Amino acid sequence: MAALSKSIPHSCYEIGHTWHPKCSWAVLHVTQSALAESLRIYGTLYLVAAILRKRKLDYYLYKLLPEILQSTSFLTANGTLYIACFCILRKILGKFYFWSPGFGAALPASYMAILIERKSRRGLLTIYMANQATETLFRMAVARGTITPLRHGEVLLFCITAALFMFFFRCKDGLKGFTYSALKFIVGKEEIPTHSFSPEAAFSKTDRKIKHSEKVSQPMNILALTKKLMDKVCKHGPRHRCCKHYGDNCISYCIKGFIRMFSIGYLIQCCLRIPSTFRHLLTQPSRLFSLFYNKENFQLGAFLGSFVSIYKGTSCFLRWVRNLDDELHALVAGCLAGISMMFYKSTTISMYLVSKLVETIYFKGIEAGKVPYFPHADSIIYAISTSICFQAAVMEVQNLRPSYWKFLLRLTRGRFALMNRKVLDVFGTEASKNFKDFTPKLDPRYTVVPPELPVELS
Repeated sequence: MAALSKSIPHSCYEIGHTWHPKCSWAVLHVTQSALAESLRIYGTLYLVAAILRKRKLDYYLYKLLPEILQSTSFLTANGTLYIACFCILRKILGKFYFWSPGFGAALPASYMAILIERKSRRGLLTIYMANQATETLFRMAVARGTITPLRHGEVLLFCITAALFMFFFRCKDGLKGFTYSALKFIVGKEEIPTHSFSPEAAFSKTDRKIKHSEKVSQPMNILALTKKLMDKVCKHGPRHRCCKHYGDNCISYCIKGFIRMFSIGYLIQCCLRIPSTFRHLLTQPSRLFSLFYNKENFQLGAFLGSFVSIYKGTSCFLRWVRNLDDELHALVAGCLAGISMMFYKSTTISMYLVSKLVETIYFKGIEAGKVPYFPHADSIIYAISTSICFQAAVMEVQNLRPSYWKFLLRLTRGRFALMNRKVLDVFGTEASKNFKDFTPKLDPRYTVVPPELPVELS
């Protein structure tokens, strides 16, 4: 780790905006590219979200455009203020320190930018950036030999997180909002202790359906016979009295859960691949086949399907063994279900859920009066997390999540890659590791240090 007090005398043009010697023009260029990309991102995001949520006409007329513009302003400001603070900080300090081009410039820029965004979105952005920063710090520690990565560590982390999340899900008032709705959608309302349907109501509803189908005489085809056979198999089997899946026995309950979530996972991965597939469809028609028969499609489906089936199967098994329904069953079932991540290993998912779990526990502590509430904590955490990621983007891109680096390149139209990282190598972080073939062409009239001289720390 480079000493924080060491510095280099180069100007902001020599290190940062190497494509133009004037700071004002550099800021304008970044603003233009960030504005265009931000409009594209948030325009698509809010429009799709509005369609999926079935928003009314009034939302499209009066709220959609202001929300798009506000979020666009936030992201544009984050990019614009970063390059502005980059130059201002260099003028104030008179030189560049190890921390100043990345963390130092991004901290005030990110804090001012997040204040532009709507309060309802700040928490989500904070969780996202905290997740990015945590993973970045972990990668930095591994690169320095401080931490030795654990084999299947992301799976183990997911098991612990899933166990705690499912326990909160089963507890009364344990989870609220989107997290509760998402888990309810994944594992089903049958696993909620306060299930709204009573056994009598469920059976009476089933009986009514059977009687109605008996009255309506229809020609029996293969599909109808298969459906009738499946109904008999599902309903005539072992089901514990504490189990709330009244329309199925325990075995069919688990199988149906697997099929449902496998299908959803498969379709989600297909939808994610549609844009890239159709871009190359005219030149490579064979890519249409890979859209449906891709390994990742089946991996995500297997992950979600097995998670649900293992959770439901373990819950049913524990109800049979202990002869009661207990919230503590969710700890065991959630932990075992977490093994399903072996099908779809993802550090991103594990780290995001850990961040979300910490947030959940923190707010529960506030409600219980055990933890103090810090005003603007989300904005501060966002600013610090973003600054950590920018520090890595400047000094050690190899330790930044590739997807986030690609996002920064899109936001700046590739200008983030034009930094003079060979000069920053003196700090000992291998800043130019991924940019060995790039050397910016600088105008000698605006340079402080002649490009041909070797760089020395002061």
